[in-house]
Amino acid sequence: MLEEFKDRNVKEGYKYLDIEVPAHKPWDKFKQVARRTFKGELFVGLWIVLREMIKFNIHTVKYPLEKLPISPRYRAVHRLQRLLESGENRCIGCGLCEKICIANCIRIDTKIDKNSRKEVLDYTINFGRCIYCGYCAEVCPELAIVHGQDYEIASEQRAEFAQKEDLLTPLEIFKAGKQREFPGFGAPSKDADKFIKKTPLAY
Repeated sequence: MLEEFKDRNVKEGYKYLDIEVPAHKPWDKFKQVARRTFKGELFVGLWIVLREMIKFNIHTVKYPLEKLPISPRYRAVHRLQRLLESGENRCIGCGLCEKICIANCIRIDTKIDKNSRKEVLDYTINFGRCIYCGYCAEVCPELAIVHGQDYEIASEQRAEFAQKEDLLTPLEIFKAGKQREFPGFGAPSKDADKFIKKTPLAY
């Protein structure tokens, strides 16, 4: 069996390619160009272009004045959510997002406050290194960090990729009730209002 593969002689059924001999003389080159031009492929291509032009069916989006809709599952620039009750930062400083980040672009600084609870001092994501894998949002137990819809972060300065306070949902958007909630552990359910009971204060 191996001998058949080693035998490289021409056998029956072998097909030869019709390779055109390259032209060297000027007249032969001119004839070659004329023959290739008038085969019809050029005019077929021109007809397709002309046909699409007279349709006037323009698909161009005038960015940035017009933008295409983004899928709700699109993982864009991160957002830090606020607590619905108080408007404070929802992050508890557990550090799971920092540990799971495979691009090593998340940094969290925390301290223990007077109530012996963790307080987040600084939360930084270097978007110059982030690969938008979504692991940080998946591992967060409080749904404090999510992926938003902002994707325009081009900059000429590397320092601007390390955004800090810009990650937190702006207070005016939160007060207007426009903070977008995502399904998952820690998110409020749609019927959460009817489970809230007003209790008298004992102090």
